This record gives sequence, C-alpha cells and structure tokens, in this order.
Amino acid sequence: MTREQDDMLRRGIGMTSQRTRERLIQRLYEEGVSNTRVLEVIRQTPRHLFVDEALAHRAYEDTALPIGHNQTISQPYMVARMSELLLEAGPLDKVMEIGTGSGYQTAVLSQLVERVFSVERIKVLQDRAKERLVELNLRNVVFRWGDGWEGWPALAPYNGIIVTAVATDVPQALLDQLAPGGRLVIPVGSGEVQQLMLIIREEQGFSRRVLGAVRFVPLLNGPLA
Repeated sequence: MTREQDDMLRRGIGMTSQRTRERLIQRLYEEGVSNTRVLEVIRQTPRHLFVDEALAHRAYEDTALPIGHNQTISQPYMVARMSELLLEAGPLDKVMEIGTGSGYQTAVLSQLVERVFSVERIKVLQDRAKERLVELNLRNVVFRWGDGWEGWPALAPYNGIIVTAVATDVPQALLDQLAPGGRLVIPVGSGEVQQLMLIIREEQGFSRRVLGAVRFVPLLNGPLA
C-alpha cells in the first residue's frame, strides 16, 4: 500500500470523512469526555475500518453497531469514557483488554498506553482485528484467544484492565492480575441492570466506584473457534 492509499484509508470519504469525525468529537466533549489525548486518538482512528462496509456510513454515529457473532463495536462515547477512566491517574505501561471484538477499542488503547494484551474468545473476530491493526501499523498489541473470565495470568500483573462485555460479577482472576495501584474498568450486572465500575487495587484490598448505567453484551465463558 502506498502512503497516499494509506492516507485515504484512514481519512475515508463522504460519511466517513474528517468532517464527520469532528462532529463526533464535539459530541463526546459535550457529553463530558475531557481527556484531550483520548479525544485526539478517537479523532484520528478510522472507525469505519472496524465495521462492515454496509455500515461504514454510520461509523461516526455515537452508537454501538453489530459486528456479527452476536457482538457489537462499542459506542464511541463508551470507548472514550472507559479509556479516560483508565488514564485518570496518569500514563499506563501495561494494559489487558478483555474482549478484542472488532479491535476498535484495542486500536484506541494501543495509541494511549505502552503495551496492550488483548483476550478474545471468538477466534474469527480476533483474526479480523489483528488484520485491521496491521493495516494501521499499530504494533504494540499482543493477542490471546481464550476465556476472558480467566484473563491472561502468565503475563500478569497489569497496570490497567478494561473489560468490554458485562460480567455478572467481578471475576476474581482479573482482580488477582491487577498490579498494586492498578485500575480495572468493567461493566457488572445482568439483563437491563448493568453498572460501569472502576476498581482500584489499594495497599489493603480494593476501592470501587459505580459510574452509572451501561449496556453491554455478556462476558461468556470458553473460547469459540
């Protein structure tokens, strides 16, 4: 791919153009996202590459979109908000993502932290996500096909963990893999009752903040080819 082709790929045309992205960034700012680094990364990341071509014209709407296999690409506001919460206490070196999905949140994180370790149970989704990140020359992500409830203990501890599907309760394995001072952002609940939580590993135990109602697909057990 030439540099010109790469630039066109990133910029998009029509409903995926830079002007459309600017409207999205303005909306996120008005909704309370204030971290300028997060907003700039959202502005520069071509979300239209992470959805099916038939939905590309909706890529910069502030809404979740289907990506197949009963999964969705998260709402841009939620990607921005969860990323902002992870970075609230300063830069992070090592972040684990539970739920690669389309790879969009992965791509955003990879531009905000030093290293991302991403776990996905649906292999075909993760394979597509890998291809997209290679297209965008994002090389600081390592992938694992496996059970998100288990995390990635072999490479623990992590300074931050982000979970992009709702768990019925907070997985103990993820708490165990959080470094001292580390931050876990996770939706918890079931059905219509889901809450976004920020959990911080303190010197003694964990502190927890409930940040409001959310809606995510469920965090399921076991890898799926």
